[in-house]
Amino acid sequence: MHNEPIATESTQTMASAAEPFIAFASLHRGEPAPDWLSRQIISAWGLDPARTVLSLIAVSENATFRIEVDGAPYAVLRVHRPSYVDSLQIRSELQWVQALGEEIDVSVPEVVPLTDGSLVHTFQRGAQEGAAPEEEPWHVVAFAFVQGAVLEDIIGALPDPASYYRLIGEATAKFHQHADSWQRPVGFDRFQWRLEDMLWDSSRWGDWRAAEMSPQQQQTLESAEAAAVQHLNGLQPGDQGWGLIHADLRPSNIMMHEDSLTVIDFDDCGYGWYLYDFAAALSFIEHEPYTPQIAREWLAGYQGVRSLSARDLRHACALSMVRRLTMLGWTTTHRRDALPPAIWDAQLPGAVEVAQRYLDSPTWLVD
Repeated sequence: MHNEPIATESTQTMASAAEPFIAFASLHRGEPAPDWLSRQIISAWGLDPARTVLSLIAVSENATFRIEVDGAPYAVLRVHRPSYVDSLQIRSELQWVQALGEEIDVSVPEVVPLTDGSLVHTFQRGAQEGAAPEEEPWHVVAFAFVQGAVLEDIIGALPDPASYYRLIGEATAKFHQHADSWQRPVGFDRFQWRLEDMLWDSSRWGDWRAAEMSPQQQQTLESAEAAAVQHLNGLQPGDQGWGLIHADLRPSNIMMHEDSLTVIDFDDCGYGWYLYDFAAALSFIEHEPYTPQIAREWLAGYQGVRSLSARDLRHACALSMVRRLTMLGWTTTHRRDALPPAIWDAQLPGAVEVAQRYLDSPTWLVD
């Protein structure tokens, strides 16, 4: 049975564009967490303050911290930006992760509950901790530390890098199979990835038009956007091919250890077109000359589990174009250090290059 999303007020009022974490604006990778955060985490998870250290991993949609106990990795902490998602949506994400871990053969991180057994820690900073009077509550979750290396960091050194996209496609298809049949817990709520959530001034992460560009570049991108939207015309939320997706299943969200794969970072998961996961897998590299090869590897892995039609492949390419524009918008609302410098610098010229290829051939990625 296909489960439809529960439309709640929290889903509809979610922030339309990301904003930087002011609280962590001066914090860099590897630096210790602020005292106000460390105290909350040590208390909520029952850790020993004399033996526990929290250090920043990255700041993006959320802030992530590495928790070490006695110098050894213990867990990864995710700190959600206040007002971006509510505790119900976060708990729903964790419920899906737990179900995937129990019911399919793709490895996902283990959720680490608080000492009271709950999954989400919610707290309010006080004025003495630098909080503004109107500041929203903070939501924090923890995952067991996953051994290994991030696939994105090592894939270039692997004997056959493209083949790993076949594994990603296969894992994605298994997630979609699970989403088709999984009975959601009562109250389950995740946001949606509709076109209006990815494009235009209603985009969740920011409108790509806010990027600095020449009139010619903007014209090319606008033409590609119009063509992609036209190719997706007729697809509606709730149709066949729509369901719960990871929405960011790419090498930066996969840990590799002794040839085993673990999918991490489900914080973008929500209801969307299944083939948006194809588009997300190619994020930031759509313009590279090797991308059609890895796209075909992804599809081969996916189709080993679930079949796709020629129409599906056209939609997959259109969604890839949409994703490239979405991520260009993302750069207008995020810190520059959220991406490696070379990837950040390639965002605009790469998007224009992809747009031109798409205009020349709407199925260029899979031909």
